[in-house]
Amino acid sequence: MLFSFLVTLREGFEIALIVAIVLGYLARTGNRQAFGPVWAGVGFAAVVTVAVSAALVVGIAEASPSAQEAFEGVTMLLAVGVLTWMVLWMKRQAASIGGDLRAHVDVALRRGSLWAMVGLAFSAVIREGIETALFLVAGASASADSGVAFLGGGVAGFAVAAVLGYGVYRGSHLLPIRQFFTVSGIVVIVLAAGLLSNGLMELHESALIPTLGERPWDTDAYLSMTSTLGRLAHTLLGYDSAPTWGQVVAYWTYLLGGIAAFTLVRVRLPGRASTRPQANTAAGRS
Repeated sequence: MLFSFLVTLREGFEIALIVAIVLGYLARTGNRQAFGPVWAGVGFAAVVTVAVSAALVVGIAEASPSAQEAFEGVTMLLAVGVLTWMVLWMKRQAASIGGDLRAHVDVALRRGSLWAMVGLAFSAVIREGIETALFLVAGASASADSGVAFLGGGVAGFAVAAVLGYGVYRGSHLLPIRQFFTVSGIVVIVLAAGLLSNGLMELHESALIPTLGERPWDTDAYLSMTSTLGRLAHTLLGYDSAPTWGQVVAYWTYLLGGIAAFTLVRVRLPGRASTRPQANTAAGRS
């Protein structure tokens, strides 16, 4: 439940922030008539996201045990790759995303097409939606929570994200957005490191990876994988009481490298008009 809550809170707030920026700009420029197309695009993106999630869940459920392990492992590794790229991209673009969205809204309004506004909202939301679907499906494979608890955590995360997004729309300056994305970005990297470790084990158990090396220790006597705390640590942190060397190396390499990359990535500031004097080309004309 905690895993799904953290995922949907972080990813849901990205979606809510995008929608809030677009709607807020439309309201300030007197274009409230475009609210309908925006919500239509958001709704269409939500439907596609749910369909993709359902297809992944059905695909896993109908596969053979070995195929399930392979499918789950591949899904986990795919989620790790997508999420890592998106976390780094979001940090780099955070300072300019509002200006970019407003520029796209201006283009859609100039075209005077409702479909252009629908497409804008859809394209802005579907990326985050598919990313969330991959992370949730991958996390559900490793989670010991019941389906109801896992789903409940996801719904709660989306609900909190929606409230935060409404605060942004209403012009609240009390929300520490930059700090939220900094902290949540590190949390996502930690969760992704756990998915990487779990995904490698799934692929090993499906025989797609022949060996991951020896198991250097066994801490099951101190923190059992069957205990509540052990299951929670397995879901959130990729804890394994008897990990292989391959898991250990992959986990710490990714975790330390991911946090270092996230810390060092530079924020792209909004473009500024050049202040350098322009050459006087007219002077050379006859």
